[in-house]
Amino acid sequence: MKRVSAREANQAFSRLLREAAAGEEIVITRRGEPVAKLVAFDSAKAKAERSRAHARLMKRLRRGVDLGGRKFTRDEMHER
Repeated sequence: MKRVSAREANQAFSRLLREAAAGEEIVITRRGEPVAKLVAFDSAKAKAERSRAHARLMKRLRRGVDLGGRKFTRDEMHER
């Protein structure tokens, strides 16, 4: 794992992006303290996370949310 200062990261950002894309993990420091990590983006993992989130959302939507009040029919909803 490579460590670089925030100043160096700013000055050599394109090079660091290439290194991260190639698999290198880069820790960015400020005054010697780690503040960020630059790593390659895992698109397969992100797609799987989105898929799981979508499934949870659809399950919640099918179940619905009870807002209280009385239930009514479709016909009652359209009566005037």
